[in-house]
Amino acid sequence: MILLGRFVSASILIFGFGTASLGSAEIRHVSEYDIKLGILPIARASFASEFDDSAYRITGTFKSAGIVDIISRISAETSVNGRMLDNKLQADRYNLVYSAGKRTRVYDVAYRNGDVTETTVKPEPKRNPKNWIPVTDSDLRSVLDPLSGLIFPANSKVCPSRLPIYDGESRMDLVLTLKGTKPFSTRGFTGEAIVCSIRYVPKSGFRRGRSDIEYLKKTPMEIWFAKAQSANVYAPVYARIPTRMGQVYVTAVKYGG
Repeated sequence: MILLGRFVSASILIFGFGTASLGSAEIRHVSEYDIKLGILPIARASFASEFDDSAYRITGTFKSAGIVDIISRISAETSVNGRMLDNKLQADRYNLVYSAGKRTRVYDVAYRNGDVTETTVKPEPKRNPKNWIPVTDSDLRSVLDPLSGLIFPANSKVCPSRLPIYDGESRMDLVLTLKGTKPFSTRGFTGEAIVCSIRYVPKSGFRRGRSDIEYLKKTPMEIWFAKAQSANVYAPVYARIPTRMGQVYVTAVKYGG
């Protein structure tokens, strides 16, 4: 269950988005998500984002609930700030504070023009060099952070063929394929969502032969994107994530409004 919580908390951090206009120069975004394993509630998340003409900042919190709390309380706080480009959000700094039970680890990543310039992890994890695939310098060029990497300006392609993601520990590619559209409704939004399948391709920064990674490599995920009108971007509102314990569903219960 701890591995499930670690994976779900890492996954939900890409969902931090919702909308509530504050003015013409700055827009504040608020969103809330429920996370379930099948029909069982396992976590909740909430996020706030601020956008102006050239910069953005996203902050979020994640807390385990239900059956996960019985075994080990899991929580996370995250933030990212960066610049808005024509076709993507480009981070300058990404931070994640992740806690499981009494253990806490802090990830801090600095970017410059898409390249990672510094990564700090405290406390530093112990790795077995016999089965650990290390992140190389070439892995850290032209990458996106996991929080804003799946938010797309309205004039860009919503399901790009490949997203290179680095989260402070692991380097992965997310391969997206457009599947069509479906209706979606929640507090603050009613309309069409763009549906994409996602294939997870680990590159480095993970333990070779790890069962949950091997399972996810073989089983596509699904993610839906809806347009946030006030910010003129597309962001996730729903996801289905396969795990060895069953399907995890991430659903926006508030998206703007």
